[in-house]
Amino acid sequence: MFFIKRYTEDLLNLLFPELCNGCAQLLYRGEKEVCTKCLYDLPYTDFHLYPDNLVAKQLWGRLPLNAAMAMLYFKKGTNVQNMIHSLKYNHKCGMGTVFGKLLAKRLKKSEFYNDLDLIIPVPLHLKKLKLRGYNQSEYIASGLSEELAVPISTKNLLRRQATESQTKKARYTRYENMKDVFTVKDKTEVLDKHILLVDDVITTGATLEACGSTLLKNGVKKLSIAAVAFAE
Repeated sequence: MFFIKRYTEDLLNLLFPELCNGCAQLLYRGEKEVCTKCLYDLPYTDFHLYPDNLVAKQLWGRLPLNAAMAMLYFKKGTNVQNMIHSLKYNHKCGMGTVFGKLLAKRLKKSEFYNDLDLIIPVPLHLKKLKLRGYNQSEYIASGLSEELAVPISTKNLLRRQATESQTKKARYTRYENMKDVFTVKDKTEVLDKHILLVDDVITTGATLEACGSTLLKNGVKKLSIAAVAFAE
């Protein structure tokens, strides 16, 4: 049976080769979603080790945070961008789980994330969710949850308004567009909890600021933020 399974897998890989979401090269046996070389070359920030990192500084004075970090540096034209775009736009949801597990391994090394009660991914509006078919941040949160043994909430923090792309907007304009977008459905789930708010890429932090403000207004005791990547 083992040889039949092995033969079937080899045949499927021949007919439908699995490619790395970073460099688009053929994956070898045992590699999933991303090749060993791309994993080795990931530009880690080590922000989880320093409370005054660039992500935390960007949110100083905007949110009373326990901790904030992003795992990787994001630059256009890199394999990190390829991986994130594969996750967000090409239905490569397994890439989100890979990111989440890598992120969890770093959070385990930081004392600031050792008493988490609940993981909440940044939600998509229902229209965008239906259009895309999934929320990429939920897959990142799933990988985190599996490694950290912390439950996820995906139905409580809601995005009640659809917003246009924020990519080319200034920071203040982004926040003005986002500040009333989110709501909490059941306050008791987050009351007096340490919440880990999870996103894919942090740019100006406007979306996380709006999400975090909503959570804190609903009784969250301690708020931490973690993202896959940080775009300087």
